Amino acid sequence: MPKMKTNSGAKKRFTLTGTGKIKRKHAFKSHILTKKTKKQKRNLTHSTVVNSTDVNSVKEMLCLK
Repeated sequence: MPKMKTNSGAKKRFTLTGTGKIKRKHAFKSHILTKKTKKQKRNLTHSTVVNSTDVNSVKEMLCLK
């Protein structure tokens, strides 16, 4: 059977923490920033952990399962 291929899009977007959780960045921070408030842009800067409902699908894309 051939090797599993990781999803290259997921590879660029997600990172693993030391405890095995999956980190992600917020969306809506790349362009069209002039209409967004300073507070909104500041809050989008911080990274967060992937929601528990999406963990399995992300792990599958990263070939961690």
